[in-house]
Amino acid sequence: MLIDSHCHLDRLKTAPDQDALTNIINAAKARDIAYFLCVNVRQQGFLEMKQKMASFDEVFLSAGVHPLDVQDGLNVEEIEQFARDEKVVAIGETGLDYFYANETKALQQSCFEQQIDLAVKVKKPLIIHTRDAREDTINFLKRGNADTVGGVLHCFTENWEMAKAAIDMGFYISVSGIVTFKNAGDLRSVIRKVPKDRLLVETDSPYLAPVPHRGQENQPAFVRDVAEFVAELRGEKYSDVAEYTTENFFNLFKDAARIVGR
Repeated sequence: MLIDSHCHLDRLKTAPDQDALTNIINAAKARDIAYFLCVNVRQQGFLEMKQKMASFDEVFLSAGVHPLDVQDGLNVEEIEQFARDEKVVAIGETGLDYFYANETKALQQSCFEQQIDLAVKVKKPLIIHTRDAREDTINFLKRGNADTVGGVLHCFTENWEMAKAAIDMGFYISVSGIVTFKNAGDLRSVIRKVPKDRLLVETDSPYLAPVPHRGQENQPAFVRDVAEFVAELRGEKYSDVAEYTTENFFNLFKDAARIVGR
């Protein structure tokens, strides 16, 4: 059994309606993916995302504002209300992105800080996006006592020093299809070092489809390709990677309820 620990099911162009979305989820189930975490990026899109996922017990949710969407505003009180929903297991996707939006650096930092505080208040882990902001990301997490709730650096592309700093705070490292890309040698070196009790796998669907699906819209079924690649990379059995990344998911996202019989 596998879990797609980070996807955006509500953003799939190939799933414009419930029937198509059901087909996408069933295609993933056929490849042994049993659970999905649908991650919120825009506060204004949360209620629509929640409605789309309402009929899928195997889909968990997060609530938060992505650093590239902070210009749309941040209402912490409303996000806190969203976070109280029984399907919401995390705060985010939040963080810092100085690569794509250095001009909003100050606003990103303010929003990140507020969402760290919220995660600590509601006792839910954080989903972190970080790009070209290694030192600031770690410093804000430390300053905000994020180690008390933990979280994950998702779609990880940074160096081992950052991974180690996050792991030392109780965070997890999530690997996406980027690890399968030809130019991902440095990332592969990092993923080999991550302790098995701190590793997750994801698609970040609909983005970043792994080899051999490059050029297609990414979908949760492809998380198996990521897990199989990771197993080969680390010299492990695929079944072991599937087992320990699944356990890691439920150890981190403690509000995610297993479906009886799975």
